[in-house]
Amino acid sequence: AVVAHVVASGAGFVEDLDESFKENRKDDIWLVDFYAPWCGHCKKLEPVWNEVGTEMRNMGSPVKVGKMDATSFSSIASEFGVRGYPTIKLLKGDLAYNYRGPRTKDDIIEFANRVAGPLIRPLPSQHMFEHVQKRHRVLFVYVGGESPLKEKYIEVASELIVYTYFFSASEDVLPEYVTLPELPAVMVFKDGTYFVYDEYEDGDLSSWINRERFQGYLHVDGFTLYELGDTGKLVAIAVIDDKNSSVEHTRLKSIIQEVARDYRDHFHRDFQFGHMDGNDYINSLLMDDLTIPTIVVLNTSNQQYFLPDRHIESTEDMVQFINNILDGTAEAQGGDGLLQRIKRIIYDAKSTIVSVFKSSPLLGCFLFGLPLGVISIMCYGICTADTEGEVFEHEGAKKESGDRELTDEGSEEEQEEEKNGKYTELSDGELKQKDIMEKKKD
Repeated sequence: AVVAHVVASGAGFVEDLDESFKENRKDDIWLVDFYAPWCGHCKKLEPVWNEVGTEMRNMGSPVKVGKMDATSFSSIASEFGVRGYPTIKLLKGDLAYNYRGPRTKDDIIEFANRVAGPLIRPLPSQHMFEHVQKRHRVLFVYVGGESPLKEKYIEVASELIVYTYFFSASEDVLPEYVTLPELPAVMVFKDGTYFVYDEYEDGDLSSWINRERFQGYLHVDGFTLYELGDTGKLVAIAVIDDKNSSVEHTRLKSIIQEVARDYRDHFHRDFQFGHMDGNDYINSLLMDDLTIPTIVVLNTSNQQYFLPDRHIESTEDMVQFINNILDGTAEAQGGDGLLQRIKRIIYDAKSTIVSVFKSSPLLGCFLFGLPLGVISIMCYGICTADTEGEVFEHEGAKKESGDRELTDEGSEEEQEEEKNGKYTELSDGELKQKDIMEKKKD
């Protein structure tokens, strides 16, 4: 009863939206879950969404939380670009921001508060700067007055605020260890240091911020790897078992961390570094069984990957491996060619069948055995029908042949009638002569 009351009270802070939402929403900021009643992922999100509604109400957030059945109001869902379920969007004026992060209460609320606030948040004092720096592992800051760079910075912020925060500050607010070659400037603070954007070396500001919004070293999972695909970087991963404290697992992780820290100026434009716990996800990605611990470099743009041709013993070995990839001497495996696509289809089908049989053998037998049984019966019926048809055809031909023989020679009665007819045609004298001859024979 207590659980039901909590769920019901949470649901009370989430509004059910209908067709009137399209006209009534413009004066408010809305966080909306577009769902389908039959969707399993939507049902899993529902209790989390109720918690989000309760938390947002309790903290006095200006963001209203709602949900809409996208199958009942498909025209409205289509206008907001809903393509799958569940889809989470923050609607702010004429803008709609997609949420693509983990579906947890804290992550969703953090997204809503970030996007609902101002695009550029000012840092008026050193104390505020220090406070914000402690809260955020990656911090983008614009320094200077009005300029074309600031206009570009605001434009990029409107696009990438779904991922990170954007701040502005004057030069005297920055820490004493910061030196700027010129103003205005855009900086990123992360990994215990800072880096200044250089248009000539770093290219487009949007691309630079998209690349730099991650720390130099990450704990990589499937979702993070998907997000890293937007950076255009190669991802160097130590695939280990976090629960295994053996020397080999710890050593490979340390090697990746040292390269990320000590060789950042050499590799940060082309590489992202991190470690992954377990090899299940990486096996499905590479369609191969990797023995852990190991190191793999992924190209998420074309699904290629690189494996070291020798054991990585030190940081120098890892640096050499990375240089071989950059100069093209390392052999690339995988890819998105036709052969690899066919291999992917076969691998996915095999994995699906194996997983079904492992989780529920009876269900696997029913799902795959029943169709195979029906197909077998159909094939048997077709083959049997052909054989019987040949037998019937053979017997029919035989009968027809027999009928022709009877037609040519005539039946016994017809032959007897024919004989009698012949006797009738003989003259009386001939009949008498024939009787005398038969008597003599007797």
